Amino acid sequence: MASGGGRQRCGARRGFPETNDAGIEAVSSGLANRTTGLLQLPRRQHRNRTNLPKSLTPLTNSMIHIQPLHLPSRLSVHTLLQRAYRPFSNAPAPPIPPVSPTSQHHDLPSFLDYAARTSLDRTSTTYIGTHYEYTILQTLRRWALDLTRIGGRMDSGIDLVGTWHLPDSNSQPLRVIVQCKASKNKVGPNIIRELEGTFAGAPVGWRGQGILGMLVSSRESTKGLRTALLKSRYPLVWIFAELDGRVRQILWNKQASDAGLEALGAEVQHSRQGKEDGEDKTLSLTWNGEAIKGFRESRG
Repeated sequence: MASGGGRQRCGARRGFPETNDAGIEAVSSGLANRTTGLLQLPRRQHRNRTNLPKSLTPLTNSMIHIQPLHLPSRLSVHTLLQRAYRPFSNAPAPPIPPVSPTSQHHDLPSFLDYAARTSLDRTSTTYIGTHYEYTILQTLRRWALDLTRIGGRMDSGIDLVGTWHLPDSNSQPLRVIVQCKASKNKVGPNIIRELEGTFAGAPVGWRGQGILGMLVSSRESTKGLRTALLKSRYPLVWIFAELDGRVRQILWNKQASDAGLEALGAEVQHSRQGKEDGEDKTLSLTWNGEAIKGFRESRG
């Protein structure tokens, strides 16, 4: 086993992980503003054709009126810019995520400020669940997942939605729906069925074909869960991540590989930092054997 800072690569060819449990792709660390507007041209345009060849069309100096488009106040700056500036290409723009259920916080730092300001009980399910969702949102940005928290009373069981910007120039970002489970108990096949049920209630832009379901839990997988993952007809990814965001295990089924993860792999990273009794093992995702270049861990 490699010592601090060393790496042990997992995967057979082109970054593919080894296959176990009769087809599940698995890698484990070994642990059991509002600036947008509508352009309006005036109806009458006066053109001066004097001394111009017939092949040329003179430009009009008529004014262009910009009518502001008023947007909901709780849209993030990221969303506003995404709406205002879209690349000039034939590729469809990524869908716009729903408005956040609250204006009080939008990432982990702002939630911690909110919790301190309101004296939110740190042992409550609201604090633990929301903290875990933002922790996972921040963790997954390292692997180029751009996610937005939509969790709330009317979330249909979906906590995060967004897009996965994998380093494949020939494909569009994968649309992803994410469930986060900060659970103290073992997780069984029932949560796979629960994740499958969220596809029908997904927000606009995350419905239909080509949607990847992701389940992140603070407890490791069980045999029943892995079997349910294998048999599912949906493209699914399972991640075991501790409450602090350290990723210990990743599983995905063949449907997920066929949906765009065919070149996905992983490697185990060893570090002694923060581990008093030996090496600490975490996972890092790769694409065709190369580390995936992610985003900054926090926007705010």
